[in-house]
Amino acid sequence: MTQSGDSPTPQPDYPFDETATARATVNASGAVADWNAGARRLLGWAREEVVGRPAVDLLADGQEAAGPTAGATRWDGTVVLRHRDGRDVPVRLLAHRTDPGTTSGGAWLLVSALPRSGSDVRPPEDVPRWAFVRSPCPVAIYDTELRLLAVNAAMAGVIGLPEEQIRGLRIPEIGGKPQSAELEQQMLRVLATGERLDVETFMRTGGEAREHAWSAHLTPLTDDRGTVHGVCLTAHDITETYLGRRRLQLVNDASVRIGTTLDITRTAEELTEVCVPHLADFVTVDLLDLLDRDDVGEAHVVAPSADVVLRRVAQLSVTPGCPEAAIDLGSTGAYAPSSPHARCLAVGRPVIQALGKHGAHDWPEPDSPRARVVEEYGLHSVMAVPVLARGVTLGVAVFYRHRHPEPFVPDDVLLAEEITARAAVCIDNARRFTRERGTALALQRSLLPQSLPRPAAVEVASRYLPAAPHAGIGGDWFDVIPLSGLRVALVVGDVVGHGIQASATMGRLRTAVRTLADVDLPPDELLTHLDDLVIRLSQETDVGRPAGDVGATCLYAVYDPISRTCAMAAAGHPTPALALPDGTVEFIDIPVGPPLGVGGLPFEAVERELPEGALLALYTDGLIEDRLRDIDEGRAALAEALGRPAGTLDSICQTVLDKLCPASGARDDIALLLARTRVLDASRVADWEVEADPAAVSRIRHLVTDQLGAWRLDELVFTTELVVSELVTNAIRHAAPPIRLRLIHDATLICEVSDSSSTAPHLRRARTYDEGGRGLLLVAQLTQRWGSRHHARGKTIWAEQSLPG
Repeated sequence: MTQSGDSPTPQPDYPFDETATARATVNASGAVADWNAGARRLLGWAREEVVGRPAVDLLADGQEAAGPTAGATRWDGTVVLRHRDGRDVPVRLLAHRTDPGTTSGGAWLLVSALPRSGSDVRPPEDVPRWAFVRSPCPVAIYDTELRLLAVNAAMAGVIGLPEEQIRGLRIPEIGGKPQSAELEQQMLRVLATGERLDVETFMRTGGEAREHAWSAHLTPLTDDRGTVHGVCLTAHDITETYLGRRRLQLVNDASVRIGTTLDITRTAEELTEVCVPHLADFVTVDLLDLLDRDDVGEAHVVAPSADVVLRRVAQLSVTPGCPEAAIDLGSTGAYAPSSPHARCLAVGRPVIQALGKHGAHDWPEPDSPRARVVEEYGLHSVMAVPVLARGVTLGVAVFYRHRHPEPFVPDDVLLAEEITARAAVCIDNARRFTRERGTALALQRSLLPQSLPRPAAVEVASRYLPAAPHAGIGGDWFDVIPLSGLRVALVVGDVVGHGIQASATMGRLRTAVRTLADVDLPPDELLTHLDDLVIRLSQETDVGRPAGDVGATCLYAVYDPISRTCAMAAAGHPTPALALPDGTVEFIDIPVGPPLGVGGLPFEAVERELPEGALLALYTDGLIEDRLRDIDEGRAALAEALGRPAGTLDSICQTVLDKLCPASGARDDIALLLARTRVLDASRVADWEVEADPAAVSRIRHLVTDQLGAWRLDELVFTTELVVSELVTNAIRHAAPPIRLRLIHDATLICEVSDSSSTAPHLRRARTYDEGGRGLLLVAQLTQRWGSRHHARGKTIWAEQSLPG
């Protein structure tokens, strides 16, 4: 290197001539900071004469200072400089900013090439030929008929044939592959347009052991007049770049395509779909049976000396039907310790193994089904990757190759691990979700009726359909509650929200409705009490949650088969549908009150007379509301389904769900309750008005005895006389007229005494010397059950007896 203006001392390991380039450095302030021997040769100034002086002093007279634009890091141009002897020297300069990141802008390095010393510095005439022949880049030259003129050594090695044997052939004749014909079409385009074209291809040539990715540059060979005389094909091996790009694309596809659902099987299928055919020709996913395990977060250890039992959940092959599979989907298979499946699970790392004649580890066992599959389909390489997530071993993903000629390599292992790891997390999420959803559904179903009663008033059928898995469990419920006097209560409700909290609230509300129904409250009064309960539940919510977080809707209906009337009240709930025997369907107009939990607003009940055989449909809003239709369309579809003639109520329920529920699952829970009305024959009801005179009790007993004889219930005469005497006597003594007695003969014998008083009787234990207080106790012991109910005109006391036999 030059330290001063003197000529450099030649060094054996430094072959460069410092005087062949003029080089100078100008600092940020514009002064010359460095000056080499080449610069002295160019302008005659010694280093010590120039360093420290302003660079503009070197410009010739009249030459203005030139420079780059602001922010530029390089400049080139011609300037006229002043030689030491005073003459002007035009100089072609190239300037580089040495440190553009500094606040001052950095210094500039100025260079200019000088004539080389020596008599003849021209390169040998053979240099272009040497560059062509010895270039490591494969090059081939074709004439205007696209016949080969010449190839260099690198291209001959790629083709696998010397130039003498392929000269004069076209590229499809040399390659013999479809990709060769496609490449020739691109070369024809270059001949026609005279423009360069870059193409990429992935193929295996005759001189390669495996497929390579190539970037081919097709350049037209033109003369000075632009006439095209041939095409030069220059190829670059981009296999590693191509494979890396493809692996990155697979990883990206895995992040998008795997885990679209919370279903274990579908997630495993998505893993196979990503990997076939790009990574493997046949992929299987086998899982351990861990769905019922409670040790979440604990590693499942596979013993290295024991067989591993795995269940096949997904498989996919480039061959339709997956003939390479030795076991069927859903079946279990036992894998010996020597198998890749067991070995990778035992060590917790991927395992690669050659198959066929190059196989090892004594797997698969000779003459086994797997060995026959390996031989028949030519499986030559297998890679087993453990499915691990959050420290839990879930199973193994196994990749096979038979169409891919190359065996699996470490880069394939990294790719398979990345994809399998993503799938493992999704499978574990699905596993946890399946367990939690199963637990929640079990809780929810335990809170719903396990079986419906068979009341005399109606024939009933029901359906409950949980929401799609992504929506979570809801709080829909239904109930059928037998009441006194052969009446029946039909209930459908819906708790706002989803999750365990909604199910728990549903259970509490269903219990409350049953309790209030047992008191025999009218529908509007029952909803009022239920509204108060929801308000109290809302006030009991956790600290930090807003008040009013608990809400629900409810429809309560009571049907009487004797009067054929149905009383109904609704709290923010969809109105019921009524299908009449003639096939017409209507939606009953009920004044719908506010949802439960709002408070402060009354509920109103309506009463409707129903013909025998009418079909009443109670449902939750999930049945008619869907993202693909509005409520009116849902109501119309429900009316159409109910209007069709059908046999059983179960078949009608299924018809309704088939028509209104999407195949992908509903967004909300669906509860459907159908009730077909019945009417009790008038001959099974006896009704008398009782005078408010104690002497009337004897007459009433005789009437009851005669009626029981007509009904052939002589065995119940004694007990019924006692019950009637007690209830009628109490009404005459303590109530107000009018007083009526009614007997109902159905599955039981019901005795009812009604009066206009609102005072309710109650059981009490009489003391030894009390003259009264034992009547109701006697009634309770002689009958199956008894009770009272209030209505607008007073109350009714009833007692029910089982029929003999």
